[in-house]
Parts: sequence; C-alpha cells; structure tokens
Amino acid sequence: MTARPKAQPGKRTNDPEGLRKRVLDVAEASLQARGYHASSLGDLMAAACVTGGALHHHFPTKKALALAVIEERVAAAVEETWIAPVQAAGSAREGVRSVFEAVTAELEQQGFVRGCPLNNLAHELSLADPDFRTALAGIFSAWRQAIADKVRADQQAGREQDTDPQRFAALAVATYSGAMSMAKTAQDSAVLRDCLSALEQGVSSARAKRRRRVLRRHRPL
Repeated sequence: MTARPKAQPGKRTNDPEGLRKRVLDVAEASLQARGYHASSLGDLMAAACVTGGALHHHFPTKKALALAVIEERVAAAVEETWIAPVQAAGSAREGVRSVFEAVTAELEQQGFVRGCPLNNLAHELSLADPDFRTALAGIFSAWRQAIADKVRADQQAGREQDTDPQRFAALAVATYSGAMSMAKTAQDSAVLRDCLSALEQGVSSARAKRRRRVLRRHRPL
C-alpha cells in the first residue's frame, strides 16, 4: 500500500481588481439599501470578506469608497438605464417613453421599489459634502445633456421644432426622479405610468400653446 502524497498548501490568489470589485458590489448594495451614514466600514468589510488593510489599500476612507460607488456604479446605472436607450431611440420622446415603460415593467416583475440610485444618494448626500454634491450633480448634468442632445438631433431631422431641448430634458429628468421617489414611498410602480402620461400630455399642451402664440404673431392685421 503506497503512502498518499502530502497535500500541498493552498496558494494565495492575488486578485486586487477582483477584491476591489467585490468591495464596490457590497458598498453599492449597502448604500442603496441602508444609506451612506448607516453603512459602517466594519459591516462592509465583513460582507465583502476583506481585511481592513485590503479595503484601505483601494479606498483609504469611507468617503473615497462612496465616491467610487457614485462615479463608477451610479453613473454607469444612469448610462445603462437612461442615456444609452435614449441615444438609440428613434426620437427623444420615444426614448423617454421606452425608459419609463422598461423601468416600470422591471419593477412590476421585481415586486418592490428600491428607488433611483442617483436619487437615493442625492437626497442623503448633496448637503453633506461638496465632493458628493459635485459628483452627483455631474451625473444629473450628463443625463439631462443626453436627452437635450437627442432633441437637437430630432430638430436637425425636421422634428420637435417647437421643443426647447434643455427644458424638455429638465422636465423629463425631474418627472422620472419625482416618480421614482413617490413609487418608492408608496411601493407602487404604477406611479411611473401616471407620471409618464402627465409628462407627455404636458409637453403636448405646451407645444400647442407655443404654436398658437406663433400663429397670433404672424396673423395679418
């Protein structure tokens, strides 16, 4: 009977990017579920199964970790949920409608509303620190700019001549943000459908009023 070979000691894997991603995953989930102030570094380290030294190697402070979540994860979520679909849509209006409908369908399937990641952190952190405010404002600005640019592209194609790009973009972002806050509070995704309907009716009414003003100005005496 031959002796079994001795087991070799396990090799330590050096995967700093994987560790960093794991920490961001845990931090992102915690910031959305519990908020920044209720998320302790100790809890995050335990959930991510990392040591304090490993965590601080990538994120020296809790603030640095939160900023990374905002700049990498929240910005990416807005890009995926809003900016890319609007850019790919046939028009700005179609893009906005498709996002509202897609998010509503996803929430209905999910069965609960956690809220907009950008909204959630903006409500908590905008007045807490100027660096948080700047990072969050930058995402809102990019979101609005993408919608406004799509309206301008529509205008170059001969559509939406009566639409102010910046105002339409601000209204779309504000409507969605408010709808998500109300849906989260009520735990009812139907609020998004109601707000989409109000947005579309309001924009159509404003366009009609602008057309009537233009016609009155050019009416012969």
